[in-house]
Amino acid sequence: MYYIKLIMKNNIFKLIEYSYYFSLVILFISYLFPGSLIGYFLYGNLDRQPDLIPNPIGTSINHLISFTWLSFLAFIMRVKEKKFINSFQFLLFISISLEVLHHFIPNRAFEYYDLFANFIGVVFTYLLIQFILKIKIK
Repeated sequence: MYYIKLIMKNNIFKLIEYSYYFSLVILFISYLFPGSLIGYFLYGNLDRQPDLIPNPIGTSINHLISFTWLSFLAFIMRVKEKKFINSFQFLLFISISLEVLHHFIPNRAFEYYDLFANFIGVVFTYLLIQFILKIKIK
């Protein structure tokens, strides 16, 4: 029975790892594509950015959701190794780099709100995981 639980646990971590890398590739494609792929699939218009959740800050919520999801997967994947800081630094680096690249990609624009949303998604998830781990340890 112990071996079955161990195999299941390893399979779950593999699924999380694959989901992380898949999400990372999708994020790079959607960020670096000149136009909105999601807007194209939903509305047939590369210029239209959809709001995943209607809100006052506009499409920046999409960035917050994307980087929160990606950070969650990255940090859960690193639970075994306790290398959160490596994931944290990497995710902060790509969140800044990808947004800066919007300045050079046609039909894209650098926006401080998007950069802030990327940053908040990574930091919030990092702090949440740290908080959960501290509660679990006590």
